[in-house]
Amino acid sequence: MMINRTTILLLLVSATVPTFAGGLEAEIQALKTYCKPDIERLCPNVPPGGGQIKACLMAQKEELTVGCAEALQELKKMKKSM
Repeated sequence: MMINRTTILLLLVSATVPTFAGGLEAEIQALKTYCKPDIERLCPNVPPGGGQIKACLMAQKEELTVGCAEALQELKKMKKSM
């Protein structure tokens, strides 16, 4: 069940952000790669949707792995440049 919830989250993230050639897609892939363990470890009972998992991760940003924190920062930068 955990994999399905994570997959749904990542699909929701990728569906809500318009894709630019390559760059944003690469950041979405980075989130899939680097944040999945963090989601499973830090937010195991948080249901997907409405930004709840992102809020959970951000509330525990001191506990994020370096890879996930960097992936979230890069995605944030890309969203600002849109």
